[in-house]
Amino acid sequence: MQVATWLPRVALPFAAPSRPELLAPAPEVPLEDAPKPVAETTPASPVAEARPASTRPKIEIPRPGSTPRQAVQLEASAEPEATPAKVEVLPPPRFSMQLLRAGNCMLLVELPTGEPFQSRDPAYLLLKDLLRAAGLPDSPQLIGEPVRWPLLSRGSMDQGPDAARDFVQGFVGVRLEEQGECACLWLVGLPAVRFAGEADSEAFNRELQVEGLGAAWALPGLELLMDEPQRKAELWQAMRRVMRRWKNTE
Repeated sequence: MQVATWLPRVALPFAAPSRPELLAPAPEVPLEDAPKPVAETTPASPVAEARPASTRPKIEIPRPGSTPRQAVQLEASAEPEATPAKVEVLPPPRFSMQLLRAGNCMLLVELPTGEPFQSRDPAYLLLKDLLRAAGLPDSPQLIGEPVRWPLLSRGSMDQGPDAARDFVQGFVGVRLEEQGECACLWLVGLPAVRFAGEADSEAFNRELQVEGLGAAWALPGLELLMDEPQRKAELWQAMRRVMRRWKNTE
């Protein structure tokens, strides 16, 4: 038990007297010299022991022949190069038109069937009615062969809408020079209005001023007039306004 000194509470009979230094009181130990109690420590949990004391950035050493991760990230974050926009290639338009002359007017008329007019065709009979109502000869003169597009069935030649417009305007412009004076150019049908007059169906029954071709009048197609007879009333009203162009030059 490691007991260095033992003193009885009462005097023991027949015992040897105690030594005086053992009976002296023990000196007091100052508080600051007293040993400090050891703080109780709780055993660390397995999770705490497994967790590293501090988080340090992991440095990766690139191996020979491999790409560092930083370079890969830079390549991934780089913006892709802008690819040039693809030019949309429009299919070539398809139409067939005939150029005619009636009095001092020229007519560029859409052929409903794609073939030249026959004397008994309903579309041709309607055209004759329009000419009589306008005070022009009802037997128009054919000018050249029908204007057909596309020109070629194969090949790399540009046959888009712009090329068709240039071709039609060039063809009509040459014929106008050959025929001499023309008071008004009738554009009958949407292909004629679009590729000679550079307009659309909104221009029907209106007057146009076409560069290189002069004054023009846009009309619905003959087949459209036969399918929708109600359009004829607006056409007659527009004709009375435009008629002054060829009546004043007679």
